[in-house]
Formats: sequence, structure tokens, C-alpha cells
Amino acid sequence: MGDDDWRDFFGFDEPYDQQADAIDAAIDAGERGGYLAMEGPCGTGKTMAALTAAAQLVRRTDDYERVFVVTPVKQQLQQFVADLRQMNSGLEEPLNGVALVGKRDLCPYGREDVFPPDASVHDRCEDLRENTAGLVEADEGGGSFDGQDARELTDLRAADALDEPWWDPAKARDLARSARADADHNLSENPLRTDGADSPYVPVQPSAPDEFADGDPPLFCPFEADWYGRNKGSPVGFDVGDYNVATSEDFLPAAVEYGTCPHRVQQVMLDHADVVIGNYNHLFDPSTRGLTEHLLDERTFVVVDEAHRLEERVRDLLSDRVGRHTLARARNDLRQLLTTAKQSESNRQQVRDELKSYEVTIDAVREAVEFLDDVSEWLDDRVAEYLANEGHDPNRPRDLPEYDHEIPLRDPETDEPDDLTRWAEQHGYTGGLWRSLADIGTAVAAILEDDGDRSAVCGAVGVTLQRWWERDHATYFREIELEHAPKESGRAGAAWAEAYTPALVTYNCMPARALRETFSGLGGGVLMSATLEPLDVFREVTGLDRLEAGAGDAEARPVVERRYDLRFPEENRASFTVDATPFTARNRGDPTSENENQTREQYRYVLRTIARSPGNVLVCMPNYREAAWAGDYLEDAVEKPVLVDESSSNEDTDALKRQFFRGDGKVMVTSTRGTLTEGVDYDGDKLAACAVVGVPLVNVGSPRVRAVRRAYADAFGEDHAFEYALTVPAVRRARQAIGRVIRGPEEVGVRAFVGQRYVEGARHSVFEYLGPGEREEFTRMTPEFLGDQLDLFWSEHA
Repeated sequence: MGDDDWRDFFGFDEPYDQQADAIDAAIDAGERGGYLAMEGPCGTGKTMAALTAAAQLVRRTDDYERVFVVTPVKQQLQQFVADLRQMNSGLEEPLNGVALVGKRDLCPYGREDVFPPDASVHDRCEDLRENTAGLVEADEGGGSFDGQDARELTDLRAADALDEPWWDPAKARDLARSARADADHNLSENPLRTDGADSPYVPVQPSAPDEFADGDPPLFCPFEADWYGRNKGSPVGFDVGDYNVATSEDFLPAAVEYGTCPHRVQQVMLDHADVVIGNYNHLFDPSTRGLTEHLLDERTFVVVDEAHRLEERVRDLLSDRVGRHTLARARNDLRQLLTTAKQSESNRQQVRDELKSYEVTIDAVREAVEFLDDVSEWLDDRVAEYLANEGHDPNRPRDLPEYDHEIPLRDPETDEPDDLTRWAEQHGYTGGLWRSLADIGTAVAAILEDDGDRSAVCGAVGVTLQRWWERDHATYFREIELEHAPKESGRAGAAWAEAYTPALVTYNCMPARALRETFSGLGGGVLMSATLEPLDVFREVTGLDRLEAGAGDAEARPVVERRYDLRFPEENRASFTVDATPFTARNRGDPTSENENQTREQYRYVLRTIARSPGNVLVCMPNYREAAWAGDYLEDAVEKPVLVDESSSNEDTDALKRQFFRGDGKVMVTSTRGTLTEGVDYDGDKLAACAVVGVPLVNVGSPRVRAVRRAYADAFGEDHAFEYALTVPAVRRARQAIGRVIRGPEEVGVRAFVGQRYVEGARHSVFEYLGPGEREEFTRMTPEFLGDQLDLFWSEHA
């Protein structure tokens, strides 16, 4: 084979030059156990390039067994599915692919609201799985697969299915049959139906027949029983999806009709897939990786899409939160066990013996209860003190401000212990207790769950509080998060709880180490986005530089860089940096003020000039408050409908987006940091112009942001702290918004960065953080000449 034998996998007739180069670079990095960091705007063909390189490495080298794609954007996940199907359409031996979704979306009972309203789908499902496992357990000597079922069995089997199973497949099949709607249930005309598919089973949670259980027959899951009946196999193969790429739209109804668990079907597919497509949680979230952990090794080639989001998303995934209500539930879990122990001497001895098997004493449980009681009281007092210091009466919930608060528990600029830790030490709660909380909580949760209480939270809370104590104070910032969430009544004695829900938060300020450790455990991969520049900064903040240097005991791994410019005709777009007074809080003042402000008057002119462009116009303001101001002004200033986005539910945002796309041209005003500026494909004539006003920095006064800046100063130097932590991510946001305009070679549009800070050579200029192609193409324009230039551009493209 030649150097370009990857063309056998490429899904189209010919690659773009940029694609060919990217594929070669990705294969080179992968063969050397390294990573490609690639910036490529819309039209580069990044998705097909990454899949082609990955297919070559999996099929034609001995280094890799599978490809793992992660993306935080649902639309991009769908694009990977479409491109993989396009690739497979030309292959004699297609790559088997599966797109992952969560258990909540796959459970037939959960989807149809069959579970009690007070039970989460996850917990209820786990209860039924445990019950089912107990019912199908084989008699002494183990189970065996007798193959005497008339239904078609599968070639897809779990890895351990053929190893001396502890379950009895025949018993499992009989258990599943007992729940069939055509059995004697008087419900044969109404089987459970979901996603347009009829299952074989009754539409309620069935109880086990008497012959399967002594005493009260437990509820069980026939879908789970069927999975055991197939020896942990699946009746659904990859061919259920187009060109061997299965999504939940394919395998969910198929699994339901077979009567087997769709989540188990996905699990079996996962173990046999060449290409797995999921989200960031499946790779970076410790609490979600359980499904995929066994695949994340040196035999896996990873593709990380929208990689400019890595810091922000992984930082959130690695942060811990435990709410006031959850603390109380954990305390009550522990009390429940102590109450059981007090009921009789035999109970006390049984509880002691059960705890002893976990190397936990009953006295330790009592101390943990006292600690959780005191922590909850401390939390209540601290919130009340904070509100009073802010000039609010904590006892008048209706008068409290209607927004969220951060209550820092240490100086964000200083690496020092937090107030809760100090309080605990002063009251005799030392490190020994903190470190024991995980073991105590896990032991009590296990005992309660053995007694049928699946809802115990003390184990998870214990782990979180242990980490609170053990984690350092430079990388992690402790605070109280006060969410404005009005309720009819709060906890007795805490009136403010009617307005706010508090939580203890351990916030990850520096995700670079966790990212580096994740990437070092994989074989290699591609990290790609339309906005990675500056690439040297991206390499540092994601740990790739230290990975390349072989930090610690790790082997040095090569990191390859590629950057591509927009390949569509330049004459189809007008690109401006508008040299207006910087749109900073100091210059623009309060948007609700009635006083005349020259800065705002200048921006009124720029906004109405751009908004009058033909077709749809997207106006991106630094935050939603400023978006509301701009929307109010433009409603009277332009002769087209004006829509104003605000921080709201996904459903509301989707409805607003559909309204924007429907009919004649409109103006949409949003925050550059909102959901309409990334991951939305404004293809065709959906968007004619986009203006980004100001640099969309986060609130630099936020304690959390100040702590992040401090951590970055420690890691990368004081001179780089603001740049790396705040400026570069903000400019990437702005570039993402601008990138919504031109999505194809025939599209025409206007792109404008509005504000002096985007101008080369200006004070505090961010011009250097734009991509090289943008720095070359964007033209400086003063506000007074902008109208004439826009009129000229649109007259040439009428």
C-alpha cells in the first residue's frame, strides 16, 4: 500500500487539499502514539478527515482496535454518524459503529412513566436489575446455555458470557415469558409500547411468579431477564442501522420488539464496535465513564471534537457539588441504620457485625451523623450571615434578590484552607474523620441497599466530603453556590431557603493535569475545532505540552499541529473590525440608565446599520443583560422583527430558533456566551450577517473566576494568567459566533467584530488571538463609514 492508501476509506470522490493534509497528519501522529491538534473552519471536512485517518489506523495497523469519538454538541454527533455511514457505503467490510445515549433515554419503563414519580429512572432500573439477577441465579453448579429457545439468538455476546455463567439462561427465559402480554394477565390487548414499537410484555412492572421466589414476589424487569436468557447477548446487530452504524433510533425499537433491554443492547454493541460515538462525559466524567472505562486504553484512537471547549467542560465535570438537602439525606441514611441498631440487642449486634465487615464501627457512624448535623447548621448560618452582610434580610425571602450568588470560602487570590475546613478543625473534626467519611458512607449505603433501600446517598456524599478535605487549595476552590430557586417553604428556621438552594462546591480551576492523564492513557488521537488558536496556548492549558515532554514518569508523546483557513470564496463575505469605543462596563455604563452615553449612542448606530442587512442578522452582546438593551433599541430602529434570546430552557431556545429561521428576515439578539452562537448550523440562507459586540469576558470579579486566574498564574506565570484563563476563551467564543455566517461555498454574508479591542495595535487589543486568516482578511472600519461599505457589499450580491 502507498502513503495515501487511506483513500480506500475516504467517503467521497476526492478530498480537499486541506483534508488530505489533515488525514496524513493524523495518521502520522497516531502511528507514533501522539496527537494532532487541528484548527479548521467550516468546510475543512474535519469530521471525515478524522474518521478516515482513524479507519486507516484501526484496519491497517496493529496499534489500534477501536475509535472513540466524543463531542459536546448533539448536531456534531449526528454529523459523525452521517459521515461514518457515508464512509461505510463504499466499503465491502464496513466499520461497525454505535452512538451512545443515556439509560434514561433507553429504559422502556422510564420512557413511558411506568415508574413511581418519586423514583429516578437510574435508581429504579438498578433495583429491578438486582431483583432480576437474584431471580435468574443458577442452582449450585452454575448455569449453562441450552440453546433450546425458538427465538433467533445473536452473534453479539458479552465478553464474559461463555465463562461459567452464574445465571441460568433457561430460568431467565421462563421469567421473561411470564411477563408476556399474551400470558394470563388479562392485558393481552395492551402490551407496553414505546418509540413506536410494541414489546412482548405487559404495560406494568411485573411481579415474579411464585415458583421463582419465596415470600412476597419481587418486581422484576423482563427486558433484563431476556438479556440473561440470551447469555448476555443481543438479538440486535449493527445491521439494524444504515450502513452498520446504529443509533438509539435504530436499536431502541428493535430491542423493544425483541423484548430485550435496549441499554444492554447498547452495552453489547459497545463491546463489539469499531467506532464508538459519545459525548465528553463518556471520556472525562469519572461518574459516567463506568460504561466505557474498559475501552479507554492504549488500543483506542480518540477523536475530540469542539476541543476549544475542553477546559470549560472538563472543569465542570471534575468539580464536586453537594446540596444542603443531600447532606440532610446522607445524615438520615446514617441515622436510619443507628435507629435499626437501637431496636433490639440482636439488631445492634447484627448492625455491628455488618459494619465490621467493612471495617467500620458503630461509633464512627454516630460521629459522622454529628458531623453532618454540624456541617448543615454551619452552612445555614453562613448563608444567613452572607445575605445580611450584603444588605438583605435573610428572614424576608420575598425581598431577597432574584439571582444566584457565590459565597467564597477562602480568598480567591490566596492558596489557603477554606473556612469550612478551618471551622471543622477548630471543632475537633480532624483529617481522620474527613478521610473516613467515604468508607462510612459506602458501608452504610451497602447495608441499607441490601435491605432494599436503593435511595441511600450517604456513600456518594462521603466520597465528596473526603475529597473536600484531601484536594489541594490551589487547583480546587471551595465555595457555597446559592441558586435562586423559589419554593413555597424552606427548612424550619431558615426562611431564606424559600428563595435559594445552597450547595457546597469544590470547583476545579485547573483541568490540565486530568486532561493530560486521560490522553496519556490512550493510544493517540485528534483534537479539533474551528477555533483552537492560539495553538501554543491550547497545548499548554490542555496538558499536551507536558504530554509531549514526557512529564513525570510518562513516555513522551508527539503533538502535531495543523491550522487551515476558510476555503470558501473570499468575495462572498465582508469582514470588518469596527473601530468603536471599547464596549466595556466602564465605558458603556448601566444599560438601564436614562442618562445619555456617547458609547451607547455609537453602538446604537453600528447595531442598526448592521441589523438593516437583508435577511437574518445575529447580534451577539457580551451578556444577556446587554442583549435585552440591544433588543429593546432595535425593535424601534429597524423595520424587521426583532427576537431577543435570554437564559432559558433548551425547549424555549429551540422554539426561538425555529421562529428565527421561519419566513422573512429577522434580527436575533443574544449573548455571545449563549447557546445560539455555538453548535448551531445556520446553513443556506438562515443567516446573512453576524455582529459580535465587545469581548465576551466572563465576570472577572467572580470569586470562582479569580480563583481560576490565580491557578493559571501558578501554572503558567503571572504574565499569562489573564490571557490564558480569560482572554483566549472569550475570543474563541467570539470567533465561534462569527463562524456561523458562512457555512458553504455559495453562501454570502457579513461578519463584524465590533469594538476597538479587535483592532490591531489598539490598547488591550485581542487582534493577535484571531486566526491568521482572520487577521489578514478582516478590515478595520470606523463606524461612520460602515454603512456605505455594507450598502456596497449588498449591492454587489443582490
